Amino acid sequence: MPFWKEKSLEAMTREEWESLCDGCGKCCLHKLEDEDTGEIHFTDVACRFLDPETTQCGKYLVRQRYVGNCVVMSPDLLETLPWMPSTCAYRLLYEGKDLYDWHPLVSGDRDSVHKAGQSVKGRTVDEREAGDYEDHLVDWPA
Repeated sequence: MPFWKEKSLEAMTREEWESLCDGCGKCCLHKLEDEDTGEIHFTDVACRFLDPETTQCGKYLVRQRYVGNCVVMSPDLLETLPWMPSTCAYRLLYEGKDLYDWHPLVSGDRDSVHKAGQSVKGRTVDEREAGDYEDHLVDWPA
């Protein structure tokens, strides 16, 4: 049985926890929150450290040194992150759901997230070139 079906999020090793990330890059998109409703809106504006083709962070191990509000995922944070995409493995497991067939841990293929159209690969604008984020609202990362 796969580890994510046997273990709680809290019981996973660091390596298991990190392997849950499918590499979609959706969490690296800037989001806007409606001040009146609290609704979260995704943009196609990516953190400057996200590689738009590999959807990998170029500063992953030291990202908080450069981006102070970059979230380091942990089980205790999941309840407080309503903006996590519905396809995120951390969110799915937290909600008692299973991983999608295209998740690399299920498919055995690191590129399956891209092949399934579930990543931000080739669909982002660098934050340094975006201008007004409100001009970049999208509905595809949900």
